[in-house]
Amino acid sequence: MTVPRWARAVRWYLRELTGEAEYDRYCERHRRRHPHAPVPTRREHEALRTLHRENHPQSRCC
Repeated sequence: MTVPRWARAVRWYLRELTGEAEYDRYCERHRRRHPHAPVPTRREHEALRTLHRENHPQSRCC
């Protein structure tokens, strides 16, 4: 594996691990579905995500 390819793989992994890629995907989806509405900031997105998780709990095993 070449250095640039390896660096892209590490960057992809870190973005997925930290949730940065999730916010980017959310922004793209929001722009497609609501083209005239402003895109929420990362902080607003996190607050909405937390609220959704609290209102829609999932059962977890172990």
